[in-house]
Order: sequence, then structure tokens, then C-alpha cells
Amino acid sequence: MSTEENPAAAPRSLAEALRGRDDAALAALLRSRPDLITPVPTDLTQLATRAGTRASVVRALERLDRFALQTAQALAVAADPASYGELLGLLAGDDGDPAVSAALPHALATLREQALVWGGDDRLRLVRTARELLSPSPQHPSPTGLGPTVREATAGMSPGRIQEIVATAGLPSTHDSVSAVTALTTLFGDPERMSALLDEAPAESVEVLERLVWGPPYGQVTADPAARLRWLLDRGLLLPTAPGTVVLPREVALRLRAGRAHRTPEPLPPPVEAAATHRPQVVDATAAGQAYTALATVEELLKDWDEGGPAVLRAGGLSVRDLKRTAAALDTTEPVAAFWVELAYAAGLLASDGEADERYAATPAYDEWRELPAAERWALLVTAWLTATRTAGLIGGRDAKDRTLSALGPGLDRSAAPEVRHRVLTLLAALPEGAAPSHDAVLARLHWERPLRGGGRSTAGPDTSATEDRRGEDLRARIARWTLSEAEMLGITGRGALSAHGRALIGAPAPEPRSSTQEPTGPGDKLPVHHLTHHRPALPSPALSPTQQSTATAAAARLLAPLLPEPLDHVLLQADLTAVAPGPLQRPLADMLGVLADVESKGGATVYRFTPGSVRRALDSGQAASDLHAFLAAHSRTPVPQPLAYLIDDVARRHGHLRVGAASAYVRCDDDAVLNEILADKRSAGLGLRRLAPTVLAALADPAGLLEGLRAMGFAPAAESAEGDVLIARADARRTPPRTPPAPVPDGPPVPDDTLLTAAVRAVRAGDLAATTPRRTSAGDPAGPGELPRTTAAETLATMQAAVLTGEALWIGYVNAEGAASQRVIAPVRVEGGFVTAYDHTADEVRTYPLHRITGVAELAED
Repeated sequence: MSTEENPAAAPRSLAEALRGRDDAALAALLRSRPDLITPVPTDLTQLATRAGTRASVVRALERLDRFALQTAQALAVAADPASYGELLGLLAGDDGDPAVSAALPHALATLREQALVWGGDDRLRLVRTARELLSPSPQHPSPTGLGPTVREATAGMSPGRIQEIVATAGLPSTHDSVSAVTALTTLFGDPERMSALLDEAPAESVEVLERLVWGPPYGQVTADPAARLRWLLDRGLLLPTAPGTVVLPREVALRLRAGRAHRTPEPLPPPVEAAATHRPQVVDATAAGQAYTALATVEELLKDWDEGGPAVLRAGGLSVRDLKRTAAALDTTEPVAAFWVELAYAAGLLASDGEADERYAATPAYDEWRELPAAERWALLVTAWLTATRTAGLIGGRDAKDRTLSALGPGLDRSAAPEVRHRVLTLLAALPEGAAPSHDAVLARLHWERPLRGGGRSTAGPDTSATEDRRGEDLRARIARWTLSEAEMLGITGRGALSAHGRALIGAPAPEPRSSTQEPTGPGDKLPVHHLTHHRPALPSPALSPTQQSTATAAAARLLAPLLPEPLDHVLLQADLTAVAPGPLQRPLADMLGVLADVESKGGATVYRFTPGSVRRALDSGQAASDLHAFLAAHSRTPVPQPLAYLIDDVARRHGHLRVGAASAYVRCDDDAVLNEILADKRSAGLGLRRLAPTVLAALADPAGLLEGLRAMGFAPAAESAEGDVLIARADARRTPPRTPPAPVPDGPPVPDDTLLTAAVRAVRAGDLAATTPRRTSAGDPAGPGELPRTTAAETLATMQAAVLTGEALWIGYVNAEGAASQRVIAPVRVEGGFVTAYDHTADEVRTYPLHRITGVAELAED
């Protein structure tokens, strides 16, 4: 039995309470509060001290669910220490609440596990820092809405005034203020006497109490209070705290509340209800369609930036104008376009090129990604989305310095995003197949699980309901809303319900098959509300480890693969110079068709249009007219239309008739009539052309500008090298140097694994043994009890040699090479060459220590 449960061995401090825990309980503490293990504490006293620091306590409070937090808030306004019965009364009230009574043991166990509460059930103590954060004060109102106690409110009141209040309340006078305050406190805590006192109160006075009872407990009064206020002030039901300010004492408020510290205790999480249901096959098919659209959108985005994307802003990121252009190219809204840009960046498919004129472009990883099967490409995207801390929903907002947050720019990392995404998907996985919850139900559940993890919510703020104030939704709620919409766009959900491959993605078990009587009959059918079958609330499930996530992602890809459409090897050519792709095309066909034609419309079927410019683009890439005819004939289910064949032949006939090279630039043509036509055209004035020979024109423009200018005039020039050979302009895209994806910003220290926990607990135990083991003392010993004496090198050596002969353990002080001091219990085995070899009880292994680094040594006291 631990000391926290044994009244005969009641701990006197948090360190003693931790000392009474077993190794499993200490490991659970370090797992739930990983900041305590960085670095590993030297002993349990240091662990307790670290667990009581303000930063660590605030972080622990932020990770409590609503009822555990309400339990801590109730302890903060209870006596210190408080009994379990007193705590139960504050939460369940005088009438008792069965749900609160059943949930309280688990909430209290959670607080004990996280070292926020210690002591047995008869002496429960809240950690001092937590009490300071949660206790009521004029500057920081209590979340319970309670005010100070009678003793605290009367601390500065004159003894005469206190005696007047006692007499008016019908109590016998006392000889001192302390006993008078005690009598007044006892009166307010007695239900029968308090009821009798309130029965005498005027109705107007009772109305004043009712306005203050649930908080805030403070009110303003004039120098000459009204009769209804005077009656309350004379009997101590209201007490002055400052000139013109009165407060409702805590004892009075609790009696008026029937003993409850909170107006609405919330022992159970709000249920996540299904707002609509669909057949699982419909959900999976819809999600698969969205998944394929997501792949096509990312590919289209990066293809649009093939020849170099937008420029990088000086402060980093994408300009508003470039984001608008990207949204127009993707035929979507700017927020959605920003999401796709950020997703490609998070997956490592997009980065800046690092050049002097820095621009965004695809990375070499994009080419590898394109060659993967569709399901594996989807898996890479959703894995990057699940773990990314960059939050696209923030784009367009303002940072702390009132600067606009831009896509791909700084300031978009929110460390809570991965946890929220995983938790939202886990809540969806808890519903039956095909069930889509309402967004409000999901947000209410998340708010119950982490009521303090919002955007700037004060730890000691007023008690609020589970529904967030709509004037400013907290960050977790906004991330949850974005998660629901982003999961739909990525094909993790379909029609609001989690798909089969979405369940596999988060490692959720497949739901049990429903009977035929449970099968929904339409999209509007409601599923039963999922109430908890026990009183222990389900805690948020932890995210998967990298190995587990890799396995889950592979399983999701396997489930998705059969649902994705098979790539086609053909198109349908039409007489209006268009080609219809009735589905996704195989990679070589899609790449070649993307060069030969322009995309006119997208959807279930993609329509390509052939134009002189698109045909010229294919010829520039090194294709001949015969190659294009053969390609179309091989991949068309319909005969090649005559207009298309004429278009190819006509463009090919004129292609390369003009040749452009570098002089700064020149144009040469065997037909001088064509050159005369160019010179006579007014549109050529900006090119700075002049005739050097009957078949050669020189230009002031560079070769690239000259090519574009002549093409704009309707010609089909070809570039040539210095040797006179035609330069082939292939469709190869611009790529950045190899880039790594952006690393997620961690949400505090990582959760330690089992190996680290085992080693840390062993080290803390051993260090605590070294710190608490008594040593022998001698007359004139300058060191106090528990302090390690300083010994000379000769004394240290002599003591070590004696211990080798006797086999006794020693207590030493040691300074390592980095200058860190520690205390250890060792059993010396050998002393030679300036080193001592000993079994170190602290490290639980044999180690060798330089004697010159041992600062002091003492023998251990006999038991």
C-alpha cells in the first residue's frame, strides 16, 4: 500500500508522496508530463520541485479534461487539506449527483497521477502553484465564481466592526476577532441556522444575493448603502473589501448554491452524435473520388509552376497576387489554393530554389512522387498533412505584430495542429460506418477534453459552458473545423463520414458489422446517441509512433487502391479539334497530351483542345509531324479527324522555316519574302530588326524575346545553336536542389518511450537513495545532517581503500567533466592509478571514477 493510501504513513510533502509510489506510477507521471524528464531529475525531491514550477503546472492544467479541471478548481476553494467527502460535496452538492459521485474517483486519480494532488483521501492537497493559479482573487476571479472566505475578507476589518456583525447576526460576543470570525464562518456553514437567517431577510436583499451567488461575487455600493444592502452588510452576508466595493463571502455563496462549487458540473463528455448516415460503400466511393481529385490538383499546381513558380517575398512566402493567380489556375478559392500549396510544401514536393532571384518550384522528390502508384501518392500527402504543424487556415490573418500571414511564409506553425487532427479523426472513427457527426458536436467534445487549450484562455478565467463564445473561437476549435473540411478534400472522409481507408490511416480498428435492422435507409436517418457505458471518460487517444504510422498508412493505401479508377490508355478525338479523356490517363499518354494540347475543361472527363500554339509546342519538344500522327492514331478510339491532321501538317510545314540564333539575336530564312513581311509588320518595331543580308535579320532583342515576339506575330520560328542545329525545347520542368520537408514544431517535449522511462525511473530512484541515505557523523563534523562533507584527497583515498577491504558502501560527491555535480552511493571494488572502480547504486552498474573529481566522501550510517 502506498503512503498516499495509508493514513499511518501520511506524506508530509509532494516529494514524500512520490517516494511512496511504485515504478509504474512514476513512469505514468513522467509519461503524462514529459517536461519533467528533460533533463532527468537527480532525485525525487528535484522531481517534486520541478513538478511544482509554474510553467509545468500550467502545462499540466491545460491538458486536463473539463471535469478533472473542475475537480482541481473545487480543491482550490476547499480547505487545505480537504477530505474526499468535502470535495465530493463541493462537486455533487448537498443533494448529491450520482454521475459526479461515479466520475470523481477517476478525476482525482488523474490529478494524483499527474502530481497535481497528493495525500490520502482524508488529507487531499492541491499543489501550491495550482492553488495559487486557481484560487479566487480580485485580480484573477475563480473559475467557480466564488469569492474569498470570511476570514480572508475580514482580514483588514477592525475588531469592533467584527463584533458588531456577530451581534447583529444573533451570535454571542467573543473576546477576540479570531473566535468571532470562526463563529461567523460556522453560522454560514450551518444549513439550518443559515436558512433561519435568510428567512428574516427582506425580499430585496435576497435578490441582491441571487445576483452575486454564481459570480462575479463583487459589487459596488455607495457611501450610504440602501436598506437592502445595509441589512446584508450588518450581518456579514456582504463584506467590504475596498471603498465602494463589497464581496459575497465564499461560505455564504456555497450555502446559497446548496454546496456546489460549479453551477453545472460536467462529469461526462458530451456525446458525439451522428447528424446523418450513408451507406459505407457510398462513403468510401465518395472519399476515393476526392482522393483522386486531390492528387490531380497537386499535380496541376506543380505543373503550373514547372518553368519556375512565383517569386519569394522578401519576408518569405507567396504574395497575395500570386496566390490569386494560383487560385484562378486551379479554378478554386484562395483559401483552398493556399491549402494545396501548403500541403505540397509539407510533403516536400515544393520549395524555394535558393537562387538570387528566389522563386518557388517543384523539388526532385516531386518527380519520384509522380512515378508512384496513385494510392501511395495519396498516402504520402495525407501523412504529411497529419503530422504538419503548419496551418493553412491561418493564411490571410494577422500575427502578433499585425503582419499579414502569407502562404509558405513564416508564422504558420501551430504545435497543437497534429494532435487536434488526430483527435478529430478518432472521434469520427468512434461512430458506426457511414455516420457523419455534426461539427458542433465534435467541437463541444474537443472543448470538454481540453477546456484550457484555447487561444489565450486564462487558467483562472471565469467558468464557461462547453460551447465557445462565438465572438472569438479558440484556436483548437478553428483547427478542428479546418480539419473536417481538409479531410473531406483529401478523401479521408466522404460526405462527412470517415472512410474505411481513413480509419486505417489513424490505426483505428474496423467497426463491427451492423445487423440489417441497423442499416440506415437514407441520408437523413439518425443514429442513436453514443452514451458512455461506464463513468470513466475516454481520454484522447495518443498519436501513432512513426513506425505505427508507417504501417497504418500502408494499410490505408491498400484499402484505397481498388477504389481509385484505373488509368486509361486512350482518348476520344473529335472533329472540333478536341480530345476527350473519359478518365485518368496513363502517365506517358497524359504527359504527351499535355504538351500537344491545352486543357479546356476538367471534371469526370477532361477535354483537351488542339491549337497551332500547342502543336508548335510539341514540335519544339523534338517531335516530327509523323510522330504526332502516329501518336494520335495509336491512342485514339476514334479515327483522327481530318481538321486535326491538317492542323498538324500546316504547323509542321511552317515550323522552323525561320531560324533564331544569338548575335545578340538574329533571324535567318531562305525565303527573303518572309523577312520582308516581318520588316513591314508594325508589330516588329519593338524587336529592333535590321537586315544584314538578303536572308538574315539582326535584332536588338535577346533570342528568347525574339522568339516570343515572332510567335505573337503568327510565325513559327525555331531556335538554333551556334552550329546551326535546331534547339529542342523539351517540356522538362525547372527543379530546385534537393530539399527536405519542413520539420513540424513540437508541442513541448516529446513523450518518452518505454526504454527512456525505465532508465529515468531507475536513475531517479538511485539518486533519491543517494540523497536520503543517512551517513555517519563524527564530533566536529562541519556538515549538517544530509549534507556531504568536503574531504581532502588523502582522506578520500584512505576512505576508499578501507571500503574496498570492508566491502562497505560510501556516499560520495562527484563532479563530471562538464562540471555537473551529483551525489552517489557506491561500493568500491578497486583503487589504483588515481581511479576507483565501484558498483554505482545510482546508475545500477559498475563504473570507474577519477579520484580528483570526488569532492567528498562519507560512510553510510548503519540501519
